[in-house]
Order: sequence, then C-alpha cells, then structure tokens
Amino acid sequence: MLLPVRSLRTRRLKEQRARYSQCMSKSFHSEARVRVRYAETDQMGVVYHANYLVWFEVGRVELMRSIGLEYKRLEADHGCMIAVVDVAARYRSPARYDDEIAVRTTIEALRGPVMKINYDVVRVADETLLCNGSTTHIVVGRDMLRRNLPEEYEKAFRNLMETTPRT
Repeated sequence: MLLPVRSLRTRRLKEQRARYSQCMSKSFHSEARVRVRYAETDQMGVVYHANYLVWFEVGRVELMRSIGLEYKRLEADHGCMIAVVDVAARYRSPARYDDEIAVRTTIEALRGPVMKINYDVVRVADETLLCNGSTTHIVVGRDMLRRNLPEEYEKAFRNLMETTPRT
C-alpha cells in the first residue's frame, strides 16, 4: 500500500526530529548562527559539503569567544596555534540557500596539547540535524612543534567541560 506524499513527509520529519533529539541529548557548550549564502550552494541547490568544515571553524572560534578567550590573542600573545589533525563529518540532511543554521559546539576531550571538538549543525527553523562531526587538534608553536596550551586557556576549557551538564 502506498502512503500519500504528505504522510511520508510527516513521518520523515518525525524521524529526523527523533534522530536530532537523540543526538542532542547531551548539552552543548556554545552555539553560533549562520545564514546560508547563495555562493555556498552547489548546482543542486544545496550547501556544498566543504562549507560545513568552515562552519565548524566558526563554531570553534565562537566557543572560545563565549568563554572570554580569543583565538587571535592565543596566536599573538602566546605564539600558539590550534592545528586541525583530523576531521570527520556525517551529512544527514541538506541545507539550502537562506536557511539559518546553528553550529552547536562541544569540547569532547582535552589531553595535553590535544583536543577533540564535536559539532552539530542544525537548521534553526525546524531543528533538523543537517550534519554532525568532530575535529581533533594539536596545539603547536609557530615552528609547528607541539606546545602545551597556555594555562588560562586550558583552565577555561576544563572548567567549561566540568560545568556543562551531560546527559
């Protein structure tokens, strides 16, 4: 028996929301909002996959800003950079031109100069999970050799991880 198109859409939307609820059952540390620009879409009218990695960066930088830290100060004052050494992304539903999206960012782990950050990219209008992913970083100096994260940054990140409830 074939279901009407409207019933299929309704069921698909309910399934997407259920998947999103499972994914977002843990708290996130920060949220940055972005409006999809026409230049970020491809010939199919959906966001080109590499743009999600740019939005991951927006999420990271805004997470730092939300706790009173600035990435540019990390470079200028401490000579440190946070290099991406691994990235993963799982595309779940397409974003389209003019969608408002939220990049929800969470620090998953911090061990010495290595940190792992998770991201959920969500369409704001209907809370549809568009993409989730993670990046792994290593703190390096200008010489590209491993360095420890400056103490004030490490303390702020650890405090954020400890004070954000996880379910």
